[in-house]
Amino acid sequence: MAAGQQRGARRRTPVAPRPHPRLGFVNPPSPLARFGDVLATDLRDVTSDPAALESAGWWAVVADFEGRLLCARFGDVRDVGRSTGRPSARITAGSGRRTPGTRWRGPALHTWRTSMNRSSYTAGVARIREHIAAGDVYQANLCRVLSAPLPDPDASDIDELAALLASGNPAPYGGTIRLPAHGVEVATASPELYLRRSGRTVISGPIKGTGRTAADLQEKDHAENVMIVDLVRNDLGRVCASGSVTVPVLCSVEPHPGLVHLVSTVRGELAPGAGWPELLRDTFPPGSVTGAPKLSALRIIRELERAPRGPYCGGIGWVDADRGTGELAVGIRTFWIERDAPDDTPLLRFGTGAGITWGSDPEAEWAETELKASRLLKVASGTHHHSGASGRRVP
Repeated sequence: MAAGQQRGARRRTPVAPRPHPRLGFVNPPSPLARFGDVLATDLRDVTSDPAALESAGWWAVVADFEGRLLCARFGDVRDVGRSTGRPSARITAGSGRRTPGTRWRGPALHTWRTSMNRSSYTAGVARIREHIAAGDVYQANLCRVLSAPLPDPDASDIDELAALLASGNPAPYGGTIRLPAHGVEVATASPELYLRRSGRTVISGPIKGTGRTAADLQEKDHAENVMIVDLVRNDLGRVCASGSVTVPVLCSVEPHPGLVHLVSTVRGELAPGAGWPELLRDTFPPGSVTGAPKLSALRIIRELERAPRGPYCGGIGWVDADRGTGELAVGIRTFWIERDAPDDTPLLRFGTGAGITWGSDPEAEWAETELKASRLLKVASGTHHHSGASGRRVP
């Protein structure tokens, strides 16, 4: 991802709406972004230039794993619920917290198809172990993309799916970005922080290690987390002041709906002259969803995976350029809609994967991808009934 222009530059690289005969809607929904209690409407500007994030205004951001960046500036940004205490955005008067509505009809569970079936996925795990034995890589993420046709294009409002996710699978970095004319309809229930910025301070919260309970976590999970923390430290070290990168938290067990993760915290202070363009250039894609060393892991991912990841494993969130704050999640536990399939049938997509090390068992890694997907696919289909508490975390 190119560094782009420096702060204060006025030129933008506009992103034109996608040329397509129809979007699959009778009445296309208006553009919006929603993160936590913050709702952004009144779309003003769309660009692929990361320097925009150093200019002015409140921006929603989607960075695909493959490198496509879209930044959307909104003019009306308000709090629509109780304050969370998080540094979200400038706030105007709100009108109450939303609840899931009726503009979502998800695919039936039996209609989901995967880019890698069980045998091809476990074979991929075995191939990564061969790369590890050869010294090519220490760890690599292996992911698959699930797809299902949406039964009713006019009952497929991605913001309504996000409301269902917030109810059925609450997550600290959940949100929506809805820009159908630009090919972006994303709903995330991400538990993982990619980058949080407050002034010159930057924090990343890599996740590695997953189990149903803390007792399921193994030595392999801790080793995997430490490897990725070292990678994230090195990435931030390229853009942060020398000696400023620290690890305040290492391998903390964090509960989420249906499972637990090992989570660490890496913190740094941006070097003089560095901003969002340099952060994205030097840290993207997120290390927790690539592997170590990153370049070798990316080469293996291209060799083995059979579908582009898109927003899955990318970066999704918001930036308030006026305040010098922002928060991007790693795009895991994320759904997105594609409406430009050859037969004009809108598809709902979802990604799932696992980090592979020498200690990985192929069948166990397949089971981890199933665990990560099962609850969320049920939420999207409308067959999961939630009775738990919110997963929002206040930093």
